[in-house]
Amino acid sequence: MESIKFTPRPCFAQTGTTIFTVMSQMAVECGAVNLSQGFPDFQAEPALFDALHRHLLAGRNQYAPMAGVPELRQAIADKVAALYGPRFDVDREVTVTAGATQALFTAIAAFVRPGDEVLVFEPVYDSYVPAIETVGGKAVFASLRYPDYRPDWAQVAQLITAKTRMVIVNSPHNPTGSLLTAVDLDKLAELLRGTDIVVLSDEVYEHIVFDGESHRSLCAHPELARRTLVVSSFGKTYHITGWKIAYVVGPDALMAEFRKVHQFNVFTVHTPSQLALAEYMQDASRHLRLATFYQQKRDFFRAILAATPFDLLPCRGTYFQLARYDRISDLPDRAFAEWLTRNVGVAVIPVSVFNHDGRDDKVVRFCFAKQEATLLAAVARLAQLT
Repeated sequence: MESIKFTPRPCFAQTGTTIFTVMSQMAVECGAVNLSQGFPDFQAEPALFDALHRHLLAGRNQYAPMAGVPELRQAIADKVAALYGPRFDVDREVTVTAGATQALFTAIAAFVRPGDEVLVFEPVYDSYVPAIETVGGKAVFASLRYPDYRPDWAQVAQLITAKTRMVIVNSPHNPTGSLLTAVDLDKLAELLRGTDIVVLSDEVYEHIVFDGESHRSLCAHPELARRTLVVSSFGKTYHITGWKIAYVVGPDALMAEFRKVHQFNVFTVHTPSQLALAEYMQDASRHLRLATFYQQKRDFFRAILAATPFDLLPCRGTYFQLARYDRISDLPDRAFAEWLTRNVGVAVIPVSVFNHDGRDDKVVRFCFAKQEATLLAAVARLAQLT
């Protein structure tokens, strides 16, 4: 039989493999300490696994309701009310998702149509723009400038147009560790007043905020809350990134549109894991103590990095530490990250990959969500650079 050649037309010719996959794979190939991808190398508490095991054995293994099991939605609503004030309706305003990336993609797909513009702040987490472009939208970039990575609201005002359909914000911010303040939220509310622009707020590091500062959730802002879907993550909070379970809260009108997409691109999430999380969340200290837990790791990592030529930038939240390396090398940051992984044995993330134009401030990102032994092993290698 004569073979027929088929060459598919690429739909995403400009989209490569995510930098997290690239650097983690390189770390494995080179035997490097992996401080690139943002995942802990330590376990969650046994109580969470015990709860999961009980629910598995109890036969709770069939489809959960599309929006999530009622027990978990109730626990989410209670947590949000206790922390931020608003009481979301458990049936209509809380949805459990298969991780935060799915939640973000689904929200974008629900509201953005071909030709719509979505304003993002760069350095921008790498899943936002591909999701926008997949549904035919156009990303418009506002700059968070080195070294403080603060929003320039005058620039934002110029970028908002009649085509703007959505604004995506991320605080605590990955990769920079910066935070939005109460003043920032008021500025955003002022700029959006009188428009139908939807806000998508990525708050997956909401519990990892340092030095006595408070996380400013958009669901707590009286004006922004009416137009905002807020995304958070159990993976980041409870050290279980591989479970891929997150949630979205938002007003009924927005959530109804979100669920129209969610029901077909995921439908539902692993049932016994949801039940285990609902049980585990009853002890609020498990998320309330997270800031102290990670601040100790941040302070430990910053202290031992003092033995290296890296210059540390402020870290106000998340479990990422940015550092300049210009006293070590004049290589572009991506080349430097690859050199560091192959020749020194420590994998990091180059920050220029989060800029659409490749702007390179000679800054790399370390993940310090690791055991002290892992951090010490990495810094022992980095100290050779002195």
